[in-house]
Amino acid sequence: MEYSTFGRHVAVDAWGVDFEKLNSAEWLQSQLVEAAEASGACVLSVQSKQFEPQGATVLVLLSESHLSIHTYPEKGFAAIDCYTCGETVDPQVAIDYLVEVLQPETTHAKKLIRGIGELQVVEPEMKTTVGAAK
Repeated sequence: MEYSTFGRHVAVDAWGVDFEKLNSAEWLQSQLVEAAEASGACVLSVQSKQFEPQGATVLVLLSESHLSIHTYPEKGFAAIDCYTCGETVDPQVAIDYLVEVLQPETTHAKKLIRGIGELQVVEPEMKTTVGAAK
């Protein structure tokens, strides 16, 4: 069986997120797994780290690649990214899910098209939520 090298990688900087949401590795882990499942991805494993005095990192290893978040609750900031190989899982679905539950005041996002030669950087089509911007 031959596999395509095509992939999409969506990266989002989310600002103005509630401190408590960003400071709970356990809650974030649950949300990332739900986001991955909502996108149709196959979750292989999950690792998370709660930092002291605040902050968290969660990494969801997918059969298709990964979904991750790293937070700075004291700044209301989260760095989120999702990379999936192939055509069947759209990383934007997982990203939209997370933006919906995190409810940031502002988001900045880019999408990389990978695995087809030169990297292409495009503007992702983000679902807008109350207070969220592209």
